[in-house]
Amino acid sequence: MYQKLYLSLFNRVTDAIRALETEQPVLARQILIQAQQDCEELYLKQSPDDRSNGQQ
Repeated sequence: MYQKLYLSLFNRVTDAIRALETEQPVLARQILIQAQQDCEELYLKQSPDDRSNGQQ
């Protein structure tokens, strides 16, 4: 599970950095907020046992 969360967040951070490099800070902020919400949702969909054991 954590690998999926990491890869998802890593890719979205990369997108946000690209937005900042093209002087689009509002887009970068939106990307980061959505990434945070998406990862939180993925995490909460896992059972408590999966979260504590670090399973995917």
